[in-house]
Amino acid sequence: MNFFNSLRKLRGGKMENIIFVEPNNIEKRSFEIIQEEMGEIQIEKEIEPIVKRVIHTSADFDYLDNMCFSKNAVKKAKDALKNGATIVTDTNMAYSGINKKAAAKYGVNIQCFMADEDVAKEAAMRGETRAAVSMERAAMIKGPLIFAVGNAPTALIKLYEMIKSGMINPEVIIGVPVGFVNVVEAKELIMSLNNVEYIVARGRKGGSNIAASICNALLYNI
Repeated sequence: MNFFNSLRKLRGGKMENIIFVEPNNIEKRSFEIIQEEMGEIQIEKEIEPIVKRVIHTSADFDYLDNMCFSKNAVKKAKDALKNGATIVTDTNMAYSGINKKAAAKYGVNIQCFMADEDVAKEAAMRGETRAAVSMERAAMIKGPLIFAVGNAPTALIKLYEMIKSGMINPEVIIGVPVGFVNVVEAKELIMSLNNVEYIVARGRKGGSNIAASICNALLYNI
């Protein structure tokens, strides 16, 4: 049974609501629909590709309201990426979702320490989360750093502590963890910092896919 026959079966033989789009035009059409549904809403040109890609990833228009950008976040992130920054993620899902071809174009390195055995052992020994220990590992990387946190608020809390102590000075923090425990509070901590640029999805929403989509939007629009 081919794809369209499957659709007929699922929809009781009714195909009138199916929009036929060439495979290579699906993304383009998706962004057109996003723009149509936004109506008269205007977004600053600099942040527009990021917000729209997040909506494209999530199909959630709440991101029109909850995406927060510090004044120079986008420019600083793009400059850092052009200079071969390292992106550190808090999950392998976010790591996998970042376009490696686009990153390689600028010599961008992508790192995730969450699955490292020694990170897991140290976290268990210290009673910390692996995400927190991973942020400490990232502090040892030389060169400009961008953090893309989509899952673990403890990663943001650890970054906040390290920044306050002078242990690390990242170019930009992408703070979009999803959930209920300390998620809102951790994001607010990052936004309270005066000396760090951030891209934050305020509130409970976010996720590893959102973190990756923000990184990709930046890479695609340098």
